[in-house]
Amino acid sequence: MVIHAAAVTDLPAVRTLLEDQGLPLAGVDEHLETMVVAKNGGDVVGAAAVELYAEGALLRSVVVSPAVQGQGLGHELTSAALNVAKASGSQTAFLLTTTAEKFFPKLGFERISRGDVPASVRTSVEFQSACPESAVVMRKQLA
Repeated sequence: MVIHAAAVTDLPAVRTLLEDQGLPLAGVDEHLETMVVAKNGGDVVGAAAVELYAEGALLRSVVVSPAVQGQGLGHELTSAALNVAKASGSQTAFLLTTTAEKFFPKLGFERISRGDVPASVRTSVEFQSACPESAVVMRKQLA
């Protein structure tokens, strides 16, 4: 498997993966330049993206095909996406999750309240409408 920057041609497969896993599609197309994908041969089997804001990055769209889950690909994709955020100058990453609150602490994320998220990050579609109020909010220092 190879992880690299996403291309426009990867978006339909990424959308399908997200949809199949019940993850939000809202805003995914707008973050192509900060998205990474994992490919097995020519097939997209995973993806992750970050949204960049003045006060931090929002990790989003971390998804792995069920066929390759359990092989560490989620960790690799998350690390690759966080590297994109670091390279862009972000010092802190945030995320919202309704399904993976036990996965992300293994990668250094800690649970926080919505009020602990900077205002610029809370303007994202994820905070505004794509994720429910019940979603778990997490943070990781990148610097």
